[in-house]
Amino acid sequence: MKFQTSPFELFDKEWALLTAGREGAFNTMTIGWGGLGTLWRRSVATVYVKPIRYTHEFMEKNDYFTISFYPEQYRKALSLLGTLSGRDVDKVAQSGLTPVCLENGVTFAEASRTIVLKKIYRQEMDLSAVPADARARYYAAEPPHTMYIGEVVKILGK
Repeated sequence: MKFQTSPFELFDKEWALLTAGREGAFNTMTIGWGGLGTLWRRSVATVYVKPIRYTHEFMEKNDYFTISFYPEQYRKALSLLGTLSGRDVDKVAQSGLTPVCLENGVTFAEASRTIVLKKIYRQEMDLSAVPADARARYYAAEPPHTMYIGEVVKILGK
């Protein structure tokens, strides 16, 4: 896997879409938090989704998910996908991105690379273990994220 950005800046600088579900029943959201690494001798990615997000329902119901990365020219589309809820509108149609159904998930034709993952672990974040400043900034009005760890099944693209 070759990335232009440092692995420590990958999600923050390149942005990404987290997509869960399958053809005809999926949702996607922009993510800026995540990581790549190794766990239990497996290549993995970790993502975080708040329970209030529509994508959370799809993460809970499905065994696979994708993380896809995009060139700078798609920032406006990713911004829209991170702002609107798939519960309320067809945000994928509004974004102009083209869904592509895979054997184990959904990505978009415009992605420069997509990581297909099999969910191997999930855990709700324990607020008592979150640093006080992060707790005040991110969780004062909403419940904490659920952490999902997926094993890399396939990498598509550059």
